[in-house]
Amino acid sequence: MQIVRTIIWVLLLVGLLLFSVANWDPTVTVRIWQGIVVDTKIPAIVIVSFAIGFFPMWLYHRASKWRMQRKIVSLETATRTAATVPVTHHPYDEEPEGGVTVAEPEPASHPHFDENDDLTTEGDIRPADDNSNDRPPLS
Repeated sequence: MQIVRTIIWVLLLVGLLLFSVANWDPTVTVRIWQGIVVDTKIPAIVIVSFAIGFFPMWLYHRASKWRMQRKIVSLETATRTAATVPVTHHPYDEEPEGGVTVAEPEPASHPHFDENDDLTTEGDIRPADDNSNDRPPLS
């Protein structure tokens, strides 16, 4: 990648050099403000214009790259720290003192659901036994 960058810079500088040699003779009068007039060569205008456009973007790029590098280093450090910290046991996972264990409550059963009921595809609950008179027939 470095060789490609070097080739691009060399080509840019050779192009600027050829442009400067070809356009060195004419002098251009540039009016900056009403009372300020500058006589300059065309290559100087091109170089200054390129610098005005290039350097702010280059500085922004370097600042963004620096900021991203800091974030990456911070995340790598946090990952490395998290990987080296041992996992501690939750205090409720251990058996309490005296050998007494606390039983967890059983989940409550649904009040309208009988284990003998059959669930159909429509979502209706139908009794498994057709002779059951507990509920009215579903139509």
